Amino acid sequence: MFKRIAFTVNGKAYNFEVDVRESLLDVLRSHLGFTGAKQGCGVGECGACSVLIDGVPCDTCIYLAVWADGKDIKTIEGVAEKNGELSDVQKAFVEEGAVQCGFCTPGLVLTTTALKESGKDYTREELKRELSGHLCRCTGYQSILKAAEKSLEGHVCTCVDSPHYKGK
Repeated sequence: MFKRIAFTVNGKAYNFEVDVRESLLDVLRSHLGFTGAKQGCGVGECGACSVLIDGVPCDTCIYLAVWADGKDIKTIEGVAEKNGELSDVQKAFVEEGAVQCGFCTPGLVLTTTALKESGKDYTREELKRELSGHLCRCTGYQSILKAAEKSLEGHVCTCVDSPHYKGK
């Protein structure tokens, strides 16, 4: 069974029919050519397929394409600045060596982008929890955490008297 859906990806509108059983990951990769989201575990555990749906990180391997009808999707291909320059989050990941093999990087960058765009303050423990849906076999996570903290400068609270104090 097929259903017509419409959504935007990185600001561009799409309208077409999809198999109602098809994952958003398959549609993004196979039909639209957005290959930054990776097929990892296939069960929503590793975060390699993460994109932002209406600003919220989602695992597209377990998100049906029909659920994306009317949604705004951002993939890693849409994170860089309009002039092609890397975003602040992408720069922080490169500068902190949080890229290694790159398989997990798109999902981590998108999740960190969502955190940055939220405008909220995060403790180190909160950042760890927010990034915990991503598996990485290469970096040991410290460089990822440092990149996220660098990306969120001004939003990682260090005030001793604040409930968000991260106590380095």
